[in-house]
Amino acid sequence: MKQASLQNNIFYNGDCVTGAREYLPDNSVDLLITDPPYGIKGDQLHKHYNRNEEFVIGGYVEIPQKEYADFSTAWIKEAERVLRPGGSLYIVSGYTNLVDILNALRTTCLREINHVIWKYNFGVFTRQKYVSSHYHILFYEKPGGVRTFNLECRYGLDEKTEEGKSLNNFDREDVWMINREYKPGQAKNKNELPTKLLIKMIQYSSNEGDLVCDFFLGGFSTANVAIGLNRRATGFEISRQMFDAKSKEIETLNPGGLISDLRNPTVSTLENFGTPWTDEEIQRLKEGFLQLADKGMTKAKMVAQLGEAHGRGRFAIVNALKKINCYNRIKSPSTTLDKFS
Repeated sequence: MKQASLQNNIFYNGDCVTGAREYLPDNSVDLLITDPPYGIKGDQLHKHYNRNEEFVIGGYVEIPQKEYADFSTAWIKEAERVLRPGGSLYIVSGYTNLVDILNALRTTCLREINHVIWKYNFGVFTRQKYVSSHYHILFYEKPGGVRTFNLECRYGLDEKTEEGKSLNNFDREDVWMINREYKPGQAKNKNELPTKLLIKMIQYSSNEGDLVCDFFLGGFSTANVAIGLNRRATGFEISRQMFDAKSKEIETLNPGGLISDLRNPTVSTLENFGTPWTDEEIQRLKEGFLQLADKGMTKAKMVAQLGEAHGRGRFAIVNALKKINCYNRIKSPSTTLDKFS
């Protein structure tokens, strides 16, 4: 099988199932992101999108729809094997054969984390039905280990919009509005994932030095972004034309070259952020809460002061107070201490 490499990154020209069995050990991949053929005559997509194919590299290999179920089961079984316990899997899919991918996933130990909808900026023109303008992103994990999820890698938990809404929550909602990329005059694959989409998945679900794999490299988009974010990358592409064209570009990449363009979040520095409450802390929380309540302080001010005293965020304080049956018993600023005893 033909190979191409850049430092610690190795790519293979061949089928991902047989290639993975030969070259990827069990439990060796931290993150697998892939955009498999959709089984919808992808080699003829230009007829639907009415687009200029002059710069699209030939050799696209489609999977006949009648073979799609077996095809999905074969590669997903390999994904299950190569992922480390706690490793993450993102599968980008259309809806036509989504059921085959879901059925294949159900034959594995892999566990669903999210079913994300990726809304893009244009769809196929229709006259007698709604325009399809989204893809599905299936986010799964391999049980048995600690899954990487970098909660504040893009936005801090305390960062707000001008309207006071959480930027972190919005970024982590399960509908992503990310436009496709236009690459006029550039050699490209039939269908390529946008850089912003890949950056988001790789930031949240891996760390620098982790191994990111793509079973269907296509235009090497996943590999390019992974290397640009200082991850190691590997994967497979069955088309010789695509592999030869895109593997040459890998040799020119600067590892870590995308990092300087990333947004720097304002990350929480709370002393006890994310740590479990001890019985002693809970008792101190209750005592502190009762003292503040006796002063007629509002809920918001109480929570802020208790958060500062305990080194925890607002949600942690509120949830803890609810568990000890305090928070919802404040009726007014004049509430007295005996109502909480």
